Amino acid sequence: MNRNLYISAFLDKPGLLENMVEKLAQKHNDAGYCKSKVPKPWKALETSSTETFVSGTVEFQYNQKELIRMPFASSFLFTCIKECNEEYKLSWSASLS
Repeated sequence: MNRNLYISAFLDKPGLLENMVEKLAQKHNDAGYCKSKVPKPWKALETSSTETFVSGTVEFQYNQKELIRMPFASSFLFTCIKECNEEYKLSWSASLS
């Protein structure tokens, strides 16, 4: 029995969200974490997180039949990480609801 579930999400204002995450990644200065002693081969990382409100529409389609559209509004947590002498990179995000 082969069953497929397709899920798509569309954000209301993706440009604003992208701008907010870019600002998160750029706002911190090196606080000396590079000098932290960690066991090899581990690396010292700095993290930066922010919570923001995101809204949009999520679509579910089961076996290419009925399409269900559902609006959503939820808080999300975005986390960036930075290795020594590197730039911040978006590491992950998660819904808080």
